[in-house]
Formats: sequence, structure tokens, C-alpha cells
Amino acid sequence: MKAKPKATRKRTSQKRAKAFTGVQALLVFPSGEDHKATLDLMRRFSAGVRYAYNRLLEGWSREALKRENGPLCTFFRLNTRYADDAVMKAQAILDSARERGEDPRKVVFGGRKLFETLKRGHLSGKPLKELKREWKEKRQGLLYSRGDKTKGGNLNLRLLVKEGALWLRINLGDGGYAHALIQTKHPNLSTLLQRAYASLPYNVELSLKDGKVYATFTWEEEPAPLVATKENGVLALDVNSDPYHLALALVSPDGNLRRHLTLSLEEVDRAPNKGAKELVLWKIAHEVVSLALEHGVAVATERLRYLRKSRRGDGSGRAFRRKQHRFAYASLLRKVHSLAGKRGVQVVEVNPQDTSTIGMLKYAPQLSLSKDVAAAYVIGRRALGFAEKLPRGYGRLLRDKTFLAQAQEFYQARVRELHAQKKAEHDRSRRNRLSRELKRAHGALSLLSSLQGSSGSQREVTDGRNSPGVNPWRVLRVGTFLPLLGREVPRDLSPLKPILFGGSWEGWRGGLGPHPGGGPECANVRST
Repeated sequence: MKAKPKATRKRTSQKRAKAFTGVQALLVFPSGEDHKATLDLMRRFSAGVRYAYNRLLEGWSREALKRENGPLCTFFRLNTRYADDAVMKAQAILDSARERGEDPRKVVFGGRKLFETLKRGHLSGKPLKELKREWKEKRQGLLYSRGDKTKGGNLNLRLLVKEGALWLRINLGDGGYAHALIQTKHPNLSTLLQRAYASLPYNVELSLKDGKVYATFTWEEEPAPLVATKENGVLALDVNSDPYHLALALVSPDGNLRRHLTLSLEEVDRAPNKGAKELVLWKIAHEVVSLALEHGVAVATERLRYLRKSRRGDGSGRAFRRKQHRFAYASLLRKVHSLAGKRGVQVVEVNPQDTSTIGMLKYAPQLSLSKDVAAAYVIGRRALGFAEKLPRGYGRLLRDKTFLAQAQEFYQARVRELHAQKKAEHDRSRRNRLSRELKRAHGALSLLSSLQGSSGSQREVTDGRNSPGVNPWRVLRVGTFLPLLGREVPRDLSPLKPILFGGSWEGWRGGLGPHPGGGPECANVRST
């Protein structure tokens, strides 16, 4: 199965992401006045970030906001360097919201969850007091200063060694300074001290928690020379909920599957506390990176920040949400990316859209893979620049008017059945579940109609040149999985082979029942 990358597709850049190392510490203020002045500075800086965020939404420039006679310096009594850092923080929040597909105007400083809890007004006494304190700390307890080599490390928040102790000198922005002792046993402390003595840059961020001020020092690490790149292929990862595991696919530069395996994540779920869970995740990250080094290949992952949490994994509804807490997407991937950077392994992130669907429809039946490994394989091919075209058998199926009409009849009947069940159901949670299933059924009908009613020809769609608004992979998913295989996320995908290779669906023709080869679990149509 040799495939060629799409000619017009641009390969992923060799540019490497910045890798940062840090130290966390508690600040102790011998002087109460210094403590009070620092808290006031953090409050003004936090307010400046919120002000800058709103002005950026209005189209203000960074230069206009940070200048000496600008609003941040005038209204919030920040020096120009603090003002510039406040604008940078605001811009980062704005960029993050846009990347996640959220409305930037609805960002809540201090946290939406806390805000919504306070708004409900159902708490009183000590719990309410604690919640208000936490909200205030998150909203007003921030101070940040970027490092600068030309300024001896950090101009506003500088490390000093006095009388054998490590201090942080805090520029209050009005010509005065506050001083705080640094208390930490962090293993990276010696490296931080080396940077301070060498006048190398380090970033400092102060945060407020439980009435105490904490400092986080970060600096950019020099990346290790690349020794494992996508020129030799990729090791692709896909995290799945049921069973809870990591699927790995080793993909050669020509797009073929060399090897595949899975790593169980159940140990993560069984970890007694957060510290133990972190250790397990680091262990798994080391296994992944070591495997990539062994084969001299890059690591390929989904760009998960573009994927809504409610759609990660395979499943939906209450049952899925009960399992969803086990997912350590961001944590695991951060560890893999960090470790890969330190050991010279290239990391390639790809758009996660439809990777699971394509894997289940195309490679799971074709190569007799599990749906999870198949999804990882698609991620790997996408990281190498390969585009997935519809197999001819699926093209024939999508041009089969009988198949499309029968799929539509299935969902029309399902809509009627669900409406009747919802009307007769009095339990609120079950009615909500039926509403979700109804929504999915209506969505399936819409997809099927979009294929038939597209302004472009069906041939364009089925040849892989998708007309606007038409996704043939999604049409195939709704047309085959539930109507023919009996599940929204089937485990046994082998019955799709006759369709994949020849477009034949004779086993289903004449009725809406499951394929004869679908196994006993397909005897009753149900959603999962």
C-alpha cells in the first residue's frame, strides 16, 4: 500500500517549539510594608492586563498601550516594562481564546467556573467566603516580568544573593523596591542560580494562593540537536478512553505502517494521588520517546488545543463523561513534547479533525487494525503530509441512491421512535439523553441531505474533491455505523471490507438490519 503525499500539501515546518524549564518558590516578606506594596502592585498589574485585553479587542496597538504617557502607565502606575508585559499577557489570552474557537468577548478573568458558581448564589458562610477569596486571588493576584539579557537577567524582578540567602527584588514601579526571601528545594534551583550569576535572562511570574505569594521562574532551554526526525518516519500517538490506553503507530516516510502497539493507561487511573499520577505519566512519556529514538523517527500527535474536550475520545453522554476525568491529554502530551525536545526528537502536531472517522472507515477494515491504532495511523500519515482519498468502493456506495435513501429512511424512523420515547418519558435525565440522541439523528439526516443536495457533483465529492459543506467521510460514518453495524462507535469493523474493496453492500440490501457478518452484538440497533 504505497501512497503519495498530496502534491499541493506543504510539509510541516522544521521549526522547533521553545522548551522552557522552571523553578517554583514561596516568597517570604520580612517587612509587612513590602508585602502590602507587592500585593498592591499585583492588583494594579492584573487590572492592567484586563484593561489591555479589552483595548486589544477594540483594535489598539501594543505600542499605544505600553508607551510612557499611555493608559497603562498613567491609570495603573506601571513602568513601561511592566506595561509591555501586561499587553503581552493580554495578547496571549486573546490568542488562546481564538485558537480554541471561543468568543474572545466572553473570556472571564478569574475563571468562568468560579464566576458561575458565585453567580448562582447558593453558598453562604465560610464556603462563600473561601470562594470569594479564591476568585479575588485569581483575578487580582498576578505580576509578570520577562527576562532580558541586556538588563542583566530581569530588570523588574531580579534575583539577589545577600548574606548567603536568595532574595527577590521587586521593582514597585515608582522608584521603590520590595524584597522577599525565596524558599524552595526545587531541583532546578542550582541552574537558576547559574543563570542569575551569568546575567542570563529568566522570566518571573508572581501569583497569589491562600494569601501567600508564589514565584515561578522560567527560562528557555537550548534544544538538543535533532537526532530523530520525520525524514525517517513518525511515531504517532492517539489517546483513547475505553479501554483507557495509548495507541501507537510507527509510520515509514512512504506512509506505510511499520509497527503498532498499545500502552495501557489504567495505572494512571489507579494512582492514589496527583503525585503518583504524574510519575506514571512521566514513565509513559519516557517509553514513547525512547521508542521514537530507537527507530530514529519524530513523534506525531493531535493538536489537542483545537479539539473540544467533549469530543475527545470515542463516546458521548453521561457514561462517557464519567470516564472522561481519567484523560490526561494535556499533561501527557506536554511531558512527551518536553522530553522529546530534551532528547533531540522532533515533534509534529496535526489537525485532529476526522482522524478517528477515517481510521475506522479506511484502515481498520483494510489492515485489520483496532479503531484506535487506525486513528493513530491517520495522524502519522497526516504528519508526513499525506492526504486521505476515498477508496473506490466507498465512492460507489455514496453514488448508490438506494443506499442513501435507505440510510435516510433509517434515521427518519429513528427520529420518530425517539420523539415517541421522549414524549412518554418523565425522567429528566433520560429525556435529556433522548434529546441528545435526537440531535445526533437530525445531524445525520442533514449530512445525508448535504451530499444529495450539494451544488457540486457527487463525482467531485466521492473523488475526494469535497464541495463546500460536504464531508464524505462523515456521510459514510452516519450511513454505515449505526444503520448497518448497529453502533455509533463499532468495535468490529471487518464487515466494511466488502464495501471498502468493491462497494458491495448486498448483505444489507433489502432491509435495515445489520450486516450478517457484524456479529451478535449488532443484533439490536443501539447508540453508545
